[in-house]
Amino acid sequence: MAPQQIILLIINTIGGGAVLGSYVYILKSTPNSADALWGGVPSWLRPVYTASMVLSALGYFAFLYFILFRLVPEDVVITNRFGFSLFHIVFLGILVPSALWMPLTSAWVANPSTILWIAVRTVLFLVGLFSCVLVWALLSLQSRDPGFPFWLAVAGSAYFAFHTAVLDMLLWPLLFRIQS
Repeated sequence: MAPQQIILLIINTIGGGAVLGSYVYILKSTPNSADALWGGVPSWLRPVYTASMVLSALGYFAFLYFILFRLVPEDVVITNRFGFSLFHIVFLGILVPSALWMPLTSAWVANPSTILWIAVRTVLFLVGLFSCVLVWALLSLQSRDPGFPFWLAVAGSAYFAFHTAVLDMLLWPLLFRIQS
């Protein structure tokens, strides 16, 4: 494994741990927080969101696998401008804000304020934005093997971007504010 791939693996290991850790910490330390964090998402829509979260996670593993194990970092060229290190930035842009979402939202539920709401919306925007950048980066690869792993990575990243940009960034805050 090349050094750039090892760096990406470290980013995902630490970042993924931070995301999961933030969820576990908030859910264990704040009684009855799980229901409050759904905000105004109607109960009939929650199973759809949950299924979408599972599909997004599967998509995440599909594009991570492709980037880590099917790309040769030295050969990666994205629109004649960027190399493999763009993926470091993209994953940091997805994982760091994702780790902040649960604590910020929990803080906002406990003590609503404009600044906390802006912070929640900002982290959701960043995750959605970087998810869309990931789709663009995969589709813009200059040298790619257009086989099944590539298209699975594209499909996974596109669904992940749909979930983070549409369901999380746009719909969830709208429903949350309607309820609040």
